[in-house]
Amino acid sequence: MPKVSIIGTAQLPIKKKHEASLRQLGARVTRAALDNAGLERVDALYLGNMLSDELQSQKHVAALVADEAGLSGVEAVQVRATTASGAAALRVAFLAVASGMVETAVVVGVEKMSDQGATQALTKALDAEREVRDGATLISLNALAMALYLERYQAPENAFVNFAVNAHRNARHNPHALFQEKVVTAETVLSSRLIVPPIRLYDCAPICDGAAAVVLTAVKNGKQYSQQPIRMLASSAATDRFRMSDRPNPLRLRAAELSAQQAFKQANMQPQDIDFFELHDAFSIMSCLQLEAVGFAHPGTGWRLATENQIGLDGSIPITTMGGLKARGHPIGATALYQTCEIVQQLTGRAGSNQLADPQIGMIQSIGGAGTAVFTHILGV
Repeated sequence: MPKVSIIGTAQLPIKKKHEASLRQLGARVTRAALDNAGLERVDALYLGNMLSDELQSQKHVAALVADEAGLSGVEAVQVRATTASGAAALRVAFLAVASGMVETAVVVGVEKMSDQGATQALTKALDAEREVRDGATLISLNALAMALYLERYQAPENAFVNFAVNAHRNARHNPHALFQEKVVTAETVLSSRLIVPPIRLYDCAPICDGAAAVVLTAVKNGKQYSQQPIRMLASSAATDRFRMSDRPNPLRLRAAELSAQQAFKQANMQPQDIDFFELHDAFSIMSCLQLEAVGFAHPGTGWRLATENQIGLDGSIPITTMGGLKARGHPIGATALYQTCEIVQQLTGRAGSNQLADPQIGMIQSIGGAGTAVFTHILGV
């Protein structure tokens, strides 16, 4: 497998609303990541963003951010995969560096969701003719999946509660987290308002603004820029049938399963080799289904990892170690880059109060749409 290293990271605090513009947030985090890597310029900039067209009336965001960051002249490409756009940008950068065509690249994720219309714009991740026209939303489809899961596996009503509790507990020690100051208990989750039954408010990631970035280069060059370069051991992507209703089993995240299998093969690993998992907890049900799809639990039992607190920092498979999408926040185009920064923090021993005990391997998985496209990345020391 081609060898790629992460040599610089940067992340801005996630807020309900950033006063800075989209280009300013992108440029700010780009320069911070380059400074962290000790670089003035890179060969290419790849940017993940989903909603700039609808919310900021802006296309061509990668070139805009490159110019704002003082990188005029470099290759600059915007990458999209709806709610997995940041992960798609990371994969494109990985492939560019691994091919040898690009020596250094910065991957930027930026999203300003606080501008009006974000909820409606998110439905564009679904089939406009056959789902959205009938009133489907990402929340309603995840609610259907959760209801089906509870019925099929006879799971208790509180089966998913600890996914949110664990995320918020970990966010308390993350200075970049949107909900750093919020204390959330099981009672908080169960008493929160129903959005689309059985999904409650605390089963959903929030609307927010943020930006994060990482710098990549070939492993052979890593030590020139960083004393602790982190290796990208695998990068993969897979898709499922576009509509959830067309899948033989809506509770089987086939794209997550395929993408994970490809990544494990690339890295010559098995699920038991992963020390922690930064999954895509935009909805509690997706956390459960991903744990099952990747191989950490059998179908119908992923919720038990939560109720038994095996997903905690001292558990058998820690997840959302810095708060996840639920409590750190989910500024869509930037989410996977925040997760990448957080895995680098863990692997270099800089995760503070959330530091795991000697982690060697971390995995990120990002979901585009309702489980339609899934990207997996495995990182190691």
